[in-house]
Amino acid sequence: MSLYSLWGAFEIGLIFGLVALGVLISFRILNFPDLTVDGSFPLGGAVAAILIHHGMDPFTATLCATLAGAVAGMITGWLNVSLKIMDLLASILMMIALYSINLRVMGAPNIPLIAEPTIFSILQPDGLEDYVARPLILLVLVIAIKLLLDWFFTTQIGLAMRATGSNPRMARSQGIATGSMILLGMAISNALCGLAGALFAQSQGGADISMGIGTIVIGLAAVIVGESVMPSRRLLVTTLAVIVGAVLYRFFIALALNADFVGLKAQDLNLVTAVLVTVALVIPLIKQRFKAKGARRHA
Repeated sequence: MSLYSLWGAFEIGLIFGLVALGVLISFRILNFPDLTVDGSFPLGGAVAAILIHHGMDPFTATLCATLAGAVAGMITGWLNVSLKIMDLLASILMMIALYSINLRVMGAPNIPLIAEPTIFSILQPDGLEDYVARPLILLVLVIAIKLLLDWFFTTQIGLAMRATGSNPRMARSQGIATGSMILLGMAISNALCGLAGALFAQSQGGADISMGIGTIVIGLAAVIVGESVMPSRRLLVTTLAVIVGAVLYRFFIALALNADFVGLKAQDLNLVTAVLVTVALVIPLIKQRFKAKGARRHA
């Protein structure tokens, strides 16, 4: 595998690290099975692309894309909290609605950004190749967001959100407005996915209506791989683990698709994903069995 492919896998892995952080908030912290991600990710890309295409500066466009993702997540939470629609069904309804909304936003199936300025072209240092500069810029951004989330979940609101996902009945008995915590958590989760979509569109040179297909699977794969590689009960470590999981996932995908002896092609991407997730799920079970055998021997 070439150096260019490695940098490319690292770049995409960091972008999906933001998705993994969003999935971590919804699935792990809030215990909310959220499929809105498959719609909020391309929503972020669509909003950023159309605004940049019409002359808005990339930073403001990216902020608008992040806010659009937050609104999508908040609506999913509202369907669950206020209308009492089951969490999974609420996210499916929003995901379906976002497909049409994304087409409305873009006005076409895709919007190219080849000749438009992007965050990466503006921040790219002189003398540094773009395929190297983009991952470095993303690395700084992802680390900053990870640290911000770590701080947030140590605040009173962050702890209340964690309590809501862990034991909502007890949280309510302690005076926590669990409905508000779900709305806020879903907004933050999908804001991260919208931001990731905006960065992905600018990184890949455009937005496409199909760019969100399978995003939730990639996010879950990153979370599962990360938690298998770096198991910990500390949220500080877990947020790092899911980012590492996203990068490792993209490296494994790139390696599998670029290795001639394996014989895989682009259409085998979903198969590789399924195998990786299966392996990541089985690893903890194998570890437990080895520990159990070791305990029996020492007994």
